Amino acid sequence: MRKRHAFAASGLALLLVFGAAACGGDDDDDASGGDDDTETTDGGGESLGGEPLAAIGEGEGAVSILAWPYYAEDGTQTDGLDWVTAYEEDTGCDATVKYFGTSDEAVQLFQSGEYDVVSASGDASLRLVYGEDAQPINTDLIDTYADLAPFLKEQQNNSVDGVVYGVPHGWGANLLQWNTEEVDPAPTSWAAVFDPESPYAGKIEAYDSPIYIADAAVYLMATEPDLGITNPYSLDADQLDAAVELLKTQNGIIGEYWSDYLKLEEAFTAGSLVLGTTWQVIANTLTAQDPPVPVETVLPDEGATAWADSWMIHADAAHPNCAYLWINYITSPSVQATQSTTYGEAPANLKACEESDDLGAHCEQYGANDESFYGRLHYWTTPTKECLDGRTDVECTDYQEWTRAWDEVKG
Repeated sequence: MRKRHAFAASGLALLLVFGAAACGGDDDDDASGGDDDTETTDGGGESLGGEPLAAIGEGEGAVSILAWPYYAEDGTQTDGLDWVTAYEEDTGCDATVKYFGTSDEAVQLFQSGEYDVVSASGDASLRLVYGEDAQPINTDLIDTYADLAPFLKEQQNNSVDGVVYGVPHGWGANLLQWNTEEVDPAPTSWAAVFDPESPYAGKIEAYDSPIYIADAAVYLMATEPDLGITNPYSLDADQLDAAVELLKTQNGIIGEYWSDYLKLEEAFTAGSLVLGTTWQVIANTLTAQDPPVPVETVLPDEGATAWADSWMIHADAAHPNCAYLWINYITSPSVQATQSTTYGEAPANLKACEESDDLGAHCEQYGANDESFYGRLHYWTTPTKECLDGRTDVECTDYQEWTRAWDEVKG
C-alpha cells in the first residue's frame, strides 16, 4: 500500500524534470526476467477479464485515468508540469485524471468500473486480475514494449499463466536509510532494524502496510534458511507466522510506522527518527534541504523489496482504444524521462535514460540499468493462496491473511 502526495521536487530532481520537459524481477528467482525481444504474450493459460484488443481502432475521444500523483500530470498538482495535454492533442482523447493515495484505494476505485486505465502497484495488480477487473493486454499493440526493462515484463506481479495484464511503467527499491551523525557504524544489513537490543530503539521506522511482511521474509530468507522461504510473497502458514513473530519483536523498537513520505521527511529532519526503510527520492529530498539532513542509503546485504507499477486496462473499459494510446504515450522515452524524474523512480523504458546526461545520471542513481542492483530486488507481488514459488503440496497465505497479520503486528 504505497502512499504518496505530490512531490515538492528539489535540486537535481527539478533540474531533470524541466530539462526533460523541454525535450518533449523476475519477481524473485530470475531477476533478469524475459527476453528483450518479446513482442506479445497472449499466453497458453486461460484469460481472465475477457480477451485482449486485436487492434487499436479510432480513439473514442475520451479516457479516464486512475493514477498515482505525478503519473498523469495535467497541471493539477503543480503549475507548469503537464504531460497529459500533449497526449490529448496527439490522440484526440480527452483525459480525465483521478489520483489515489494507496493501493487499497486504487483497487476499490478501479473495481467501480468508472476508470479505463490504472497505474497499479504489485500489491494491487493480482487482486484486479483475479477479480476479473483487468483485461489481458495485447503487447503487439504496445509500440514501446521491446524497449521496456526485461526484468519488469511478464512477471508474477503483472502476468498470470503467460497472459499479460500489465505494462511496466516504473519502479523503486525500498532501501535502508540512516542519519550518518547518529548511527555508527554504517549499517549494511536489515539486522539494524530488527535487532531488539538496538541502541536506536524508539528512533527506528518501518513502512506501514501488510506488504511490509515481505521485508521481514527477505531478512528471514537470509538468516533462517531452514524456513524454506524462496519467494517473500509466497508464504505458507508457518512461514507467515515466523515473519509475524519477527515483526512483533520489531514493534518494540519502532518509533513510527509511515506511509506518507512527508511525515517521514519531517521526522528525519527533526531527528526523532534516524534509521529505517526509505526510497531514494526521500533521501535526495532530505540531503537537498538547507541545511541538509545527513542521511545515506544502502541496498542491504540481504537484498530488498521494491515497488513496480504497471498500467492495466479495465475489463469493461468504455474507451479501450484511448487506453492503449495512453499506455503507448506514457511509456515513450521522452514522457518517461519527464515523469520518472518528477516522481522519483526508475523508468521502465530504458531509452529514457538516453534523453540527456542528466537522465543518465538519474537512471544510474536509481539503478535502472544496473543488474547488480535490480537483480537483488523482490518486486511487490500480491500474495495468493496458490503459492507463487511453485509449491503445490501446501496452501500459501493470501493478501487478506497478510492484512489480518499486519493488524496483529501493530496491535
